[in-house]
Amino acid sequence: MKKTITVLAACGAVLATTVPAHAAPVKDPVRALKSKLVAGHGVRFAETTVVTGDGKLTLQKRKGSFQFDAKGIAASDISATSKGRADERTISVGTYSYTKGGIYKEKFEGGATWVKSRGLPGGASGFYGQVINPAEPKTLAALVKKGRLKGRTLTGKITFKDLAKVSRWFDASVPLRMHDDTKVSYTLTLSSAGLVSRVKSSYAATGVFDANGFEGKTMTIDSRFTGWGAKTRIKAPAPSDVATAPN
Repeated sequence: MKKTITVLAACGAVLATTVPAHAAPVKDPVRALKSKLVAGHGVRFAETTVVTGDGKLTLQKRKGSFQFDAKGIAASDISATSKGRADERTISVGTYSYTKGGIYKEKFEGGATWVKSRGLPGGASGFYGQVINPAEPKTLAALVKKGRLKGRTLTGKITFKDLAKVSRWFDASVPLRMHDDTKVSYTLTLSSAGLVSRVKSSYAATGVFDANGFEGKTMTIDSRFTGWGAKTRIKAPAPSDVATAPN
């Protein structure tokens, strides 16, 4: 009898030490995000955008970083590459954005290489970029509310209209969207700390580009986020290098 009890106890110890780490409940993602919103810190990302329908085409790739303040995103620095368009870089600080390359590939008066404007934190590449920004507390809260969390994966759907209500990023990145009732399907992958490590979203391409070439096609954007809370410093370009956006 004593031997049986000893064996059972040993088996219990083995089971206790082999329970997979992912079995532990994930921390509240909104609370986890807010804990990282410290001035002078931020997060890095890299993403790929593809369009599918009659095949699969990679439209663009982007990488960059967001700098935080206590409320969310205070600044961003994003570089984009795509086939058939000049490489683009956009720095946003506060309500102003500075873009170099892309549609502004030529130099301006005085040799300025950056163009200053309001809005468009993602530059022109924002029209092809990730529409869901997990670094915005209100956005993340809406996704959690509308979605279903299973393990470390949050899935759901949200319309352009509802996304625009909570996300300054979306509203500024895609200001000329065609259909507010377009539904975005999203999948967020969380770390054990509750932080978003990946965002995959997809929607009907005609939601933004209502043209024959996009009819029946789907935009899918896959973004990876790393370095949550890393020290980040983003500065606007020197005034001597900046021109005002042409009308």
